[in-house]
Amino acid sequence: MRYRRFKADYLFTGKDFINNKNVLITDELGKVIDIADAKDAGEEIENFIGIISPGFINAHCHLELSHLKNLIPEKTGLIEFVFKVVSERHFSEEDILAGISKAENEISQNGIVAVGDICNNYLSAGQKIKRNLSYYNFVEVSGWLPEIASLRFEKSKIIYSDFEKHNLLSSIVPHAPYSVSENLWKEMIPFFSGKTVTIHNQESSDEDLFFMEGKGDFTKMYKMMNIDNSFYKAKKIRSVESYFEKFSSAASVILVHNTFTRQEDIDFIKMHKNKNQLVSFCFCPNANLYIENKLPSIDLFLKNGTNIILGTDSLASNHQLSILEEIKTIVKNFPKIETETLLKWATINGAKALQMENELGSFDKGKRPGVILIENLEGEKITAQSNIKRLI
Repeated sequence: MRYRRFKADYLFTGKDFINNKNVLITDELGKVIDIADAKDAGEEIENFIGIISPGFINAHCHLELSHLKNLIPEKTGLIEFVFKVVSERHFSEEDILAGISKAENEISQNGIVAVGDICNNYLSAGQKIKRNLSYYNFVEVSGWLPEIASLRFEKSKIIYSDFEKHNLLSSIVPHAPYSVSENLWKEMIPFFSGKTVTIHNQESSDEDLFFMEGKGDFTKMYKMMNIDNSFYKAKKIRSVESYFEKFSSAASVILVHNTFTRQEDIDFIKMHKNKNQLVSFCFCPNANLYIENKLPSIDLFLKNGTNIILGTDSLASNHQLSILEEIKTIVKNFPKIETETLLKWATINGAKALQMENELGSFDKGKRPGVILIENLEGEKITAQSNIKRLI
């Protein structure tokens, strides 16, 4: 079998930068054979300018919303955004499938090899069974009214079974704390065991206000959606406290957005998480700017040593599906974060969160993590002009 040998100014393994005299050796399909010194690597070394890295992991996406690109105005705030997605997402199946196919191609071209994808239906499965990318399919359930819990959950179980019968990695997950009733939580909890689960977390300041006092824009949202919220009594606790312990049997928990997460929330999670459980905080900075025009306090999560991962969210709330573009936004707003740290978030951290680290996320022998090249740097720094080429 023919081997390929890759060498660049910088070689990032998924865990750290190593001496640029080293060469990554793979087979033609991208299986890692070795990392060797150039003098021992053999002939036909391919030399590149830039950073060679494992393929990126997009830990949070909504492929099925790709047909909504440029249809929802920016900076509306979360409540108006959610209402518009719910009310405007219903296009023809042909349009939705075309959007999914086009979006997957964009994702792949942007050096992404795996996606944590939110699914409210089965329409994306036809694309996913082609195995162009690796997917963890999060079959999302919502239903704020207690009396509809069983009906909503049965529908989600059918979608989940459809993914499972095609051997597509899947789990059943809640949409958000403010959209899942206690009855619906009870239906879901037995399905979390050993799985990766995810939830939209603290994307708006009104989320905590609602759980603390029963006030704020979420009460407005229920009225906009003709949902009778009179049964709800405020719990006098923050949003994270209302649900996190319900995930105790999950192997991996991904909290998405975290725009308004505070130190006390992180402390609560550290105190109440299962000791063998991986908890990851997924940032989608371009979507945060698109919807709320605010970024999470990323420095806070760094200070606390949390497992940080990256996502794009959907084309309903983003202009592209590119982890590199998410990194650029972080670099612009948090310039002290080192490139090595950012690339860990984009590779091995995301692979671990999706329980895909045995195959993806790093250049360990035997893996097939994809090989990408990041060009147009300043030293090893990613700039606004940086771009990606997919090598394998």
